[in-house]
Amino acid sequence: MWDFSIGRSVSIMIRTWPFIVFRMIVYFGITLAYIMATGTGASVGYGVGHISTDPDGPLSFALWGGVVGFGVVSIAVYWIREYILYIVKAGHIAVMVHLIDGQDVPGGQDQISYARAVVTERFAEANVLFVLDQLVKGAIRAITGLIGGIAAFLPIPGLSGLVSFINTVIRMSLTYVDEIILGYNIRINSTSPFETARQGIVLYAQNGKTMVKNAIWLSVIMWGVSFVIFLLMLAPAGAILWFMPGQLAGWAFVLAIVFAWAFKAAFIEPFAIASLMQVYFSTIEGQVPNPEWDRRLSEASSKFRELKDKALASFGGSRWTQPATNNQ
Repeated sequence: MWDFSIGRSVSIMIRTWPFIVFRMIVYFGITLAYIMATGTGASVGYGVGHISTDPDGPLSFALWGGVVGFGVVSIAVYWIREYILYIVKAGHIAVMVHLIDGQDVPGGQDQISYARAVVTERFAEANVLFVLDQLVKGAIRAITGLIGGIAAFLPIPGLSGLVSFINTVIRMSLTYVDEIILGYNIRINSTSPFETARQGIVLYAQNGKTMVKNAIWLSVIMWGVSFVIFLLMLAPAGAILWFMPGQLAGWAFVLAIVFAWAFKAAFIEPFAIASLMQVYFSTIEGQVPNPEWDRRLSEASSKFRELKDKALASFGGSRWTQPATNNQ
């Protein structure tokens, strides 16, 4: 079925508990901000609505107040996404990579400081990591088409609608590939992150069938767990909105989604990343990037070409070489 060990992934999560707690603080803090901003906006709008001569003014203003409050927090989260990637995600990945390779890492809060030092050594500034992350995400979108999508697994004629749907599922299953490439970058102790990411993407593409198969299994597991969490989160979200005007009850649905997102980001996402890194590292062991896949990706993706340009500029050549590292 799948090529990763669920027990090993859970063990990695347990051993990186400081980051799990850190993730809980960050993502559930964001959830709390959504709740407070939405509730405050609705309350202010409800109060302002009483000035209106419209009988439905209070509820109408309360609804729009909630929308504004929700929007303000969404904008704030958008602007701090670089910080979240640099400190929360990259740091956690750095520790997981070391554990997957059997290396010792500090325990307790020292683990976070240790991971931050590793990430800073690889990416001195958050914006460098963010640019790299965006280029990798853009390049990954081309892989589904290049490996033939579901046609590579199920070449059945006359099922174009089903094939299209399953290809959409496959594209959604590639959510964490950028984190896997980041883990590869950290694992080989690269001194040229753009070049290493370029080669990591090619290695992923040439092993696409294996990686996508495991990603799809993980997606099914995660969607199922996320849906159960969403149903469970409807109760506390509804309780919070009990104190708000009655017609705003629809916000319980929105807040339940936010709760489920926070839980997914804090707990489920690290599990998925740990599982996929296990598969990726074991699959590419002993392999070198295939120049033919590099050519195909270059033709299919402008983001990959941009990544390639940055890689060549930093690495100083167009030839294929082993990734530059500090320890090789």
